[in-house]
Amino acid sequence: MLMRKLLARPFVLLQHVLPKHLLTALVFRIAGIRTKSIKNFLIRRFVKIYKVDVEETALPVPDGYPSFNDFFTRQLADGARSIDSGVNSIISPVDGTVSACGNIESDMLLQAKGSHYSLSDLLMTDIEDTDRFSNGSFATLYLAPHNYHRVHCPLSATLVAARYVPGSLYSVNATTVSLLPNLFTRNERLICHFNSDAGPVILILVGALHVGSISTPWTGQIRPRHKGVVQDIDILQKGYPTGVNKGDLLGWFNMGSTVIILLPPGAGEFSLDLGPGDNVRMGQAIGRITPESS
Repeated sequence: MLMRKLLARPFVLLQHVLPKHLLTALVFRIAGIRTKSIKNFLIRRFVKIYKVDVEETALPVPDGYPSFNDFFTRQLADGARSIDSGVNSIISPVDGTVSACGNIESDMLLQAKGSHYSLSDLLMTDIEDTDRFSNGSFATLYLAPHNYHRVHCPLSATLVAARYVPGSLYSVNATTVSLLPNLFTRNERLICHFNSDAGPVILILVGALHVGSISTPWTGQIRPRHKGVVQDIDILQKGYPTGVNKGDLLGWFNMGSTVIILLPPGAGEFSLDLGPGDNVRMGQAIGRITPESS
Protein backbone atom coordinates (compact mmCIF):
# COMPACT_ATOMS: atom_id res chain seq x y z
CA MET A 1 0.00 0.00 0.00
CA LEU A 2 2.83 2.42 0.89
CA MET A 3 4.63 1.67 -2.39
CA ARG A 4 1.39 2.28 -4.32
CA LYS A 5 1.01 5.70 -2.70
CA LEU A 6 4.63 6.59 -3.47
CA LEU A 7 4.19 5.67 -7.14
CA ALA A 8 0.77 7.32 -7.58
CA ARG A 9 1.90 10.88 -8.30
CA PRO A 10 4.76 9.90 -10.65
CA PHE A 11 2.28 7.70 -12.54
CA VAL A 12 -0.03 10.68 -13.10
CA LEU A 13 2.86 13.01 -14.02
CA LEU A 14 4.13 10.45 -16.53
CA GLN A 15 0.80 10.55 -18.33
CA HIS A 16 1.30 14.24 -19.11
CA VAL A 17 4.28 13.45 -21.33
CA LEU A 18 3.30 10.04 -22.73
CA PRO A 19 2.16 10.00 -26.39
CA LYS A 20 -1.25 8.75 -25.23
CA HIS A 21 -2.94 8.64 -28.65
CA LEU A 22 0.04 6.87 -30.22
CA LEU A 23 0.13 4.27 -27.45
CA THR A 24 -3.61 3.76 -27.72
CA ALA A 25 -3.37 3.26 -31.49
CA LEU A 26 -0.59 0.70 -30.95
CA VAL A 27 -2.64 -1.24 -28.38
CA PHE A 28 -5.62 -1.15 -30.75
CA ARG A 29 -3.54 -2.73 -33.54
CA ILE A 30 -2.13 -5.42 -31.25
CA ALA A 31 -5.61 -6.21 -29.92
CA GLY A 32 -6.78 -6.80 -33.50
CA ILE A 33 -4.12 -9.41 -34.37
CA ARG A 34 -5.79 -12.60 -35.64
CA THR A 35 -2.77 -14.90 -35.75
CA LYS A 36 -3.99 -17.77 -33.57
CA SER A 37 -0.85 -18.29 -31.51
CA ILE A 38 -0.46 -14.58 -30.74
CA LYS A 39 -4.09 -13.80 -29.94
CA ASN A 40 -4.45 -16.94 -27.80
CA PHE A 41 -1.30 -16.01 -25.86
CA LEU A 42 -2.65 -12.48 -25.26
CA ILE A 43 -6.04 -13.74 -24.13
CA ARG A 44 -4.63 -16.41 -21.80
CA ARG A 45 -2.18 -13.96 -20.19
CA PHE A 46 -4.89 -11.36 -19.74
CA VAL A 47 -7.27 -13.90 -18.15
CA LYS A 48 -4.56 -15.03 -15.74
CA ILE A 49 -3.31 -11.55 -14.77
CA TYR A 50 -6.74 -9.97 -14.29
CA LYS A 51 -8.56 -13.12 -13.07
CA VAL A 52 -11.34 -12.86 -15.67
CA ASP A 53 -14.35 -15.12 -15.02
CA VAL A 54 -14.40 -17.22 -18.19
CA GLU A 55 -17.33 -19.32 -16.94
CA GLU A 56 -19.77 -16.59 -17.94
CA THR A 57 -18.52 -15.92 -21.48
CA ALA A 58 -20.76 -16.76 -24.43
CA LEU A 59 -17.93 -18.50 -26.35
CA PRO A 60 -15.09 -20.81 -25.32
CA VAL A 61 -11.89 -19.04 -24.24
CA PRO A 62 -9.59 -18.48 -26.10
CA ASP A 63 -10.50 -20.40 -29.25
CA GLY A 64 -13.96 -18.88 -29.67
CA TYR A 65 -12.55 -15.37 -30.23
CA PRO A 66 -10.82 -14.35 -33.51
CA SER A 67 -8.78 -11.62 -31.77
CA PHE A 68 -7.99 -10.28 -28.32
CA ASN A 69 -10.33 -7.36 -29.01
CA ASP A 70 -13.19 -9.75 -29.77
CA PHE A 71 -12.57 -11.36 -26.39
CA PHE A 72 -12.32 -8.02 -24.61
CA THR A 73 -15.66 -6.82 -26.02
CA ARG A 74 -17.21 -10.25 -25.44
CA GLN A 75 -20.85 -11.06 -24.95
CA LEU A 76 -21.94 -12.93 -21.84
CA ALA A 77 -23.64 -16.30 -21.86
CA ASP A 78 -27.44 -16.29 -21.70
CA GLY A 79 -28.57 -15.86 -18.11
CA ALA A 80 -25.23 -14.52 -16.85
CA ARG A 81 -26.93 -11.26 -15.82
CA SER A 82 -30.49 -10.58 -14.74
CA ILE A 83 -32.20 -7.24 -15.36
CA ASP A 84 -34.05 -5.81 -12.37
CA SER A 85 -37.75 -5.91 -13.21
CA GLY A 86 -38.90 -2.97 -11.09
CA VAL A 87 -41.07 -0.67 -13.20
CA ASN A 88 -39.24 2.48 -12.06
CA SER A 89 -35.80 1.04 -11.34
CA ILE A 90 -32.57 2.42 -12.79
CA ILE A 91 -30.10 -0.38 -13.43
CA SER A 92 -26.35 -0.30 -13.62
CA PRO A 93 -25.47 -0.11 -17.33
CA VAL A 94 -22.15 -1.88 -16.74
CA ASP A 95 -20.13 -4.19 -14.55
CA GLY A 96 -17.81 -1.95 -12.60
CA THR A 97 -17.03 0.04 -9.48
CA VAL A 98 -18.70 3.21 -8.22
CA SER A 99 -16.21 6.06 -8.55
CA ALA A 100 -18.61 8.75 -7.28
CA CYS A 101 -22.35 9.21 -6.83
CA GLY A 102 -24.65 11.89 -5.47
CA ASN A 103 -26.12 15.30 -6.15
CA ILE A 104 -24.96 17.76 -8.78
CA GLU A 105 -24.31 20.84 -6.66
CA SER A 106 -25.49 23.62 -8.96
CA ASP A 107 -23.04 23.11 -11.87
CA MET A 108 -20.48 20.93 -10.08
CA LEU A 109 -20.00 17.14 -9.91
CA LEU A 110 -17.76 15.28 -7.48
CA GLN A 111 -14.77 13.62 -9.15
CA ALA A 112 -13.03 12.45 -5.97
CA LYS A 113 -12.69 13.61 -2.40
CA GLY A 114 -11.91 17.33 -2.51
CA SER A 115 -12.08 17.54 -6.31
CA HIS A 116 -15.02 18.67 -8.48
CA TYR A 117 -15.57 19.45 -12.15
CA SER A 118 -18.07 21.51 -14.14
CA LEU A 119 -21.22 20.10 -15.70
CA SER A 120 -21.00 22.63 -18.53
CA ASP A 121 -17.42 21.55 -19.30
CA LEU A 122 -18.48 17.90 -19.22
CA LEU A 123 -21.40 18.34 -21.65
CA MET A 124 -19.71 20.86 -23.98
CA THR A 125 -23.09 21.94 -25.35
CA ASP A 126 -25.39 24.93 -25.06
CA ILE A 127 -26.42 26.43 -21.73
CA GLU A 128 -29.89 24.82 -21.80
CA ASP A 129 -28.40 21.36 -21.24
CA THR A 130 -26.43 22.60 -18.25
CA ASP A 131 -29.44 24.37 -16.77
CA ARG A 132 -31.63 21.30 -17.26
CA PHE A 133 -29.31 19.02 -15.24
CA SER A 134 -27.99 21.50 -12.66
CA ASN A 135 -28.90 20.35 -9.12
CA GLY A 136 -29.80 16.93 -10.45
CA SER A 137 -27.95 13.70 -9.61
CA PHE A 138 -25.19 11.60 -11.10
CA ALA A 139 -23.40 8.26 -10.86
CA THR A 140 -19.87 7.62 -12.17
CA LEU A 141 -19.00 3.96 -12.79
CA TYR A 142 -15.47 2.73 -13.56
CA LEU A 143 -14.83 -0.36 -15.69
CA ALA A 144 -11.61 -2.15 -14.74
CA PRO A 145 -9.76 -4.29 -17.31
CA HIS A 146 -11.27 -7.55 -15.99
CA ASN A 147 -14.86 -6.29 -16.23
CA TYR A 148 -17.42 -7.11 -18.91
CA HIS A 149 -17.09 -4.13 -21.27
CA ARG A 150 -20.46 -3.77 -22.92
CA VAL A 151 -22.71 -0.87 -21.94
CA HIS A 152 -26.46 -1.30 -21.56
CA CYS A 153 -29.37 1.10 -21.16
CA PRO A 154 -30.05 1.97 -17.50
CA LEU A 155 -33.78 2.53 -18.17
CA SER A 156 -36.28 2.36 -21.02
CA ALA A 157 -35.92 5.47 -23.15
CA THR A 158 -35.53 6.94 -26.65
CA LEU A 159 -32.15 8.12 -27.94
CA VAL A 160 -32.60 11.64 -29.27
CA ALA A 161 -29.04 12.92 -29.75
CA ALA A 162 -25.41 11.77 -29.66
CA ARG A 163 -22.35 14.01 -29.56
CA TYR A 164 -18.67 13.09 -29.75
CA VAL A 165 -16.23 15.34 -27.87
CA PRO A 166 -12.56 14.82 -28.84
CA GLY A 167 -9.99 15.06 -26.09
CA SER A 168 -7.11 13.44 -24.28
CA LEU A 169 -6.81 9.82 -23.13
CA TYR A 170 -5.68 9.87 -19.53
CA SER A 171 -6.16 6.72 -17.47
CA VAL A 172 -9.43 6.71 -15.49
CA ASN A 173 -8.29 4.39 -12.71
CA ALA A 174 -8.74 5.39 -9.08
CA THR A 175 -5.23 6.83 -8.78
CA THR A 176 -5.62 9.23 -11.71
CA VAL A 177 -9.19 10.16 -10.73
CA SER A 178 -8.00 11.16 -7.26
CA LEU A 179 -4.99 13.19 -8.42
CA LEU A 180 -5.76 14.72 -11.84
CA PRO A 181 -8.24 17.66 -11.71
CA ASN A 182 -11.01 17.83 -14.34
CA LEU A 183 -10.13 14.37 -15.66
CA PHE A 184 -13.53 13.64 -17.21
CA THR A 185 -13.66 17.01 -18.98
CA ARG A 186 -10.15 16.47 -20.42
CA ASN A 187 -10.80 13.02 -21.92
CA GLU A 188 -12.69 12.21 -25.10
CA ARG A 189 -16.31 11.20 -24.59
CA LEU A 190 -19.49 10.18 -26.35
CA ILE A 191 -22.54 11.92 -24.89
CA CYS A 192 -25.88 10.17 -25.44
CA HIS A 193 -29.11 12.09 -24.76
CA PHE A 194 -32.30 10.16 -24.01
CA ASN A 195 -35.94 10.95 -23.29
CA SER A 196 -37.62 8.70 -20.72
CA ASP A 197 -40.76 8.56 -18.59
CA ALA A 198 -38.83 10.61 -16.05
CA GLY A 199 -37.75 13.21 -18.61
CA PRO A 200 -34.28 13.71 -20.14
CA VAL A 201 -31.42 11.42 -19.16
CA ILE A 202 -27.78 11.59 -20.28
CA LEU A 203 -25.32 8.69 -20.44
CA ILE A 204 -21.68 9.51 -21.17
CA LEU A 205 -19.05 7.02 -22.33
CA VAL A 206 -15.64 8.40 -21.37
CA GLY A 207 -12.59 7.29 -23.32
CA ALA A 208 -9.27 6.57 -21.62
CA LEU A 209 -5.69 5.45 -22.11
CA HIS A 210 -5.60 2.33 -24.33
CA VAL A 211 -9.30 2.65 -25.24
CA GLY A 212 -8.88 2.11 -28.97
CA SER A 213 -12.46 2.99 -29.79
CA ILE A 214 -16.00 3.49 -28.53
CA SER A 215 -18.72 1.76 -30.55
CA THR A 216 -22.51 1.96 -30.64
CA PRO A 217 -25.06 0.70 -33.20
CA TRP A 218 -25.93 4.32 -34.08
CA THR A 219 -22.43 5.78 -34.35
CA GLY A 220 -20.41 2.79 -35.52
CA GLN A 221 -16.81 2.67 -34.33
CA ILE A 222 -15.41 6.00 -33.15
CA ARG A 223 -11.61 6.17 -33.06
CA PRO A 224 -9.96 8.67 -30.69
CA ARG A 225 -9.28 12.20 -31.94
CA HIS A 226 -7.16 14.53 -29.84
CA LYS A 227 -8.39 17.72 -31.51
CA GLY A 228 -11.41 19.00 -33.37
CA VAL A 229 -14.88 20.34 -32.73
CA VAL A 230 -17.80 18.66 -30.98
CA GLN A 231 -19.46 16.39 -33.54
CA ASP A 232 -23.23 16.01 -33.64
CA ILE A 233 -23.88 12.48 -34.90
CA ASP A 234 -26.80 11.62 -37.16
CA ILE A 235 -28.30 8.82 -35.08
CA LEU A 236 -30.76 7.87 -37.82
CA GLN A 237 -28.14 7.26 -40.52
CA LYS A 238 -27.85 3.49 -40.02
CA GLY A 239 -31.54 2.83 -39.54
CA TYR A 240 -31.33 1.39 -36.02
CA PRO A 241 -34.42 1.92 -33.83
CA THR A 242 -33.84 4.72 -31.34
CA GLY A 243 -36.23 3.29 -28.74
CA VAL A 244 -34.37 1.10 -26.22
CA ASN A 245 -35.58 -0.96 -23.31
CA LYS A 246 -33.91 -1.21 -19.94
CA GLY A 247 -30.97 -3.56 -20.32
CA ASP A 248 -30.65 -3.23 -24.11
CA LEU A 249 -27.14 -2.98 -25.52
CA LEU A 250 -25.91 0.58 -26.13
CA GLY A 251 -22.28 0.02 -27.05
CA TRP A 252 -18.87 -1.14 -25.85
CA PHE A 253 -15.35 -0.02 -24.97
CA ASN A 254 -12.18 -1.64 -26.30
CA MET A 255 -10.40 -1.23 -22.95
CA GLY A 256 -11.25 -0.10 -19.40
CA SER A 257 -13.08 3.18 -19.04
CA THR A 258 -15.91 5.06 -17.33
CA VAL A 259 -19.63 5.66 -17.74
CA ILE A 260 -21.45 8.66 -16.21
CA ILE A 261 -25.27 8.80 -15.79
CA LEU A 262 -26.96 12.20 -15.31
CA LEU A 263 -30.51 12.80 -14.07
CA PRO A 264 -32.20 16.23 -13.93
CA PRO A 265 -33.77 17.50 -10.68
CA GLY A 266 -36.89 15.57 -9.71
CA ALA A 267 -36.38 12.81 -12.29
CA GLY A 268 -35.25 10.25 -9.76
CA GLU A 269 -32.43 9.38 -7.43
CA PHE A 270 -29.62 6.91 -7.01
CA SER A 271 -29.60 4.56 -4.05
CA LEU A 272 -28.35 6.03 -0.79
CA ASP A 273 -26.46 2.77 -0.27
CA LEU A 274 -24.40 3.40 -3.42
CA GLY A 275 -20.97 4.79 -2.61
CA PRO A 276 -17.37 5.01 -3.84
CA GLY A 277 -15.70 1.61 -4.07
CA ASP A 278 -18.94 -0.37 -4.33
CA ASN A 279 -18.95 -3.05 -7.02
CA VAL A 280 -21.98 -3.17 -9.33
CA ARG A 281 -23.12 -5.62 -11.98
CA MET A 282 -25.01 -4.85 -15.14
CA GLY A 283 -28.74 -5.20 -14.49
CA GLN A 284 -28.53 -4.49 -10.76
CA ALA A 285 -30.91 -1.79 -9.48
CA ILE A 286 -28.93 1.31 -8.46
CA GLY A 287 -31.76 3.86 -8.25
CA ARG A 288 -35.33 4.81 -9.10
CA ILE A 289 -36.91 7.24 -11.53
CA THR A 290 -39.85 9.48 -10.73
CA PRO A 291 -42.19 9.28 -13.77
CA GLU A 292 -43.34 12.70 -14.99
CA SER A 293 -46.96 11.61 -14.73
CA SER A 294 -46.67 10.78 -11.00
